[in-house]
Amino acid sequence: MQTRIIPACPERLRSARAALHLIDGKWKIPILIALGFGTRRFQELSREIDGISPKMLSKELKDLEENDLIIRMPHGSPTIAVTYALSPLGKSLDKLLDELHDWGAAFRQRLAGQ
Repeated sequence: MQTRIIPACPERLRSARAALHLIDGKWKIPILIALGFGTRRFQELSREIDGISPKMLSKELKDLEENDLIIRMPHGSPTIAVTYALSPLGKSLDKLLDELHDWGAAFRQRLAGQ
């Protein structure tokens, strides 16, 4: 029996891969979740995201900014302060991140019940 290729499948895979490429890795989703609660400074993000090194946080913030998921906002003062916020594109991930949270919570409950 020959398997029939459904034309929508490769397109759906390409779209999913493109999306996952933007949020791939251990730290991008936690950063996006933290920024979903509001604007944060670098040190605030560092404290909220347990286990991330300053070097990795800096790298991931740059990647997220390059992909237009976050906005870096320098504030002019005697000591330069920088805050980070979700961009409109980053905010469009809210529903996806909420669904991921709900799925993860249900999965954890399932494991606890076994």
